[in-house]
Amino acid sequence: MSLAEVWRRMVPASVRGQLRPIQALFEKKHDAEFTFWKRRLKTEGTFDNAHFRQLMLAMAEESTDDFLRGKVVADFGCGPRGSLVWATPASLRIGIDVLADRYYDEFRDQMLSHGMIYLTCTEHGIPLPSDFVDVMFTLNAIDHVDGFSEMCAEILRVLKPGGELIGSFNLDEPPTMCEPQQLDEEVVNEHLLTHLAVRSYRKVHRRHPKSVQSSTALTARYAEFFDDTSLLERGRESVLWVRAVKSAEGAIAPSVGVPAASR
Repeated sequence: MSLAEVWRRMVPASVRGQLRPIQALFEKKHDAEFTFWKRRLKTEGTFDNAHFRQLMLAMAEESTDDFLRGKVVADFGCGPRGSLVWATPASLRIGIDVLADRYYDEFRDQMLSHGMIYLTCTEHGIPLPSDFVDVMFTLNAIDHVDGFSEMCAEILRVLKPGGELIGSFNLDEPPTMCEPQQLDEEVVNEHLLTHLAVRSYRKVHRRHPKSVQSSTALTARYAEFFDDTSLLERGRESVLWVRAVKSAEGAIAPSVGVPAASR
């Protein structure tokens, strides 16, 4: 039994929250990530990925997956769950994760059924050619990396001219072992959105517990985006959804459409 599992079984959730900084001294980040997914598979029996279609289409503000037809589609920070199983019109589906190789060793049978290429990146780079990806999703993942500015630059590099970033970002969330970056709108704008043309920018407060992981609960966690897209005050934990485009000429494009009150 791993240290993370022992900690979870022996220490009440309320106490774990208060002692999280101490816990971080005894767990390694990647081991904690890996243990999380082992626990999810044990709970679910098979990795549930049905919810990704609804979530990712909502992030893109699309009603169907036709906009992905014939495109190279990637998911940065994909985990082993099969986040792009739904994206069948794409010509290529790539899951990018720092632990992809380790996940494959543990969850091979699950991952082979996903119809995706899983690619291991590092904390500093994505092993893809420049201008390669048409659509890059990222769902609450980029705050997991250590080198935030480096990974943002890599995401921008691998996007094709005219390619799109469709992302979900947890804002003003205290850092943890697995999510060492505390993001806010200014940081996301500085390292990503100022280099793209923003098509859609939506933010709501988080109202559902982050710890619940079933598909139904995951969908419910983001339900506010379907009926409430108003801008809210800073400093409170919230979720930002963005869709933005890399300049078709390949040069860095200025950000447009980001609400001035949110900058």
